Amino acid sequence: MFNSDTELFFPIRVIPALSKVRGEEWDALINRVTSPDALEVEKIAFSELIIKLAACPACDADSFRAMRGCTQCARLVVKRYKGTDAELVGQFEQCMKDVEEFVKKHS
Repeated sequence: MFNSDTELFFPIRVIPALSKVRGEEWDALINRVTSPDALEVEKIAFSELIIKLAACPACDADSFRAMRGCTQCARLVVKRYKGTDAELVGQFEQCMKDVEEFVKKHS
């Protein structure tokens, strides 16, 4: 089955759809990443966060997750996350460090 919302990895275009899924701290992160002033590094780091949480590399085209699409999958993964918003933001900050380190190594 083909779903036009399904991609290989979490697409940046889906980030705004993740607002109002958790608390204020999460929404502040979404606003930071979707603001016109947001850096590409922040968007990529956020994408990395969701890729890790949702295990995107393990998603198959015929899986239930793929049939529902990236938007619904990401919303469910974030909503079902057992940790706090602060822990999610901390993971995002670590992803930022990962992306910045990668850029430094490859530039």
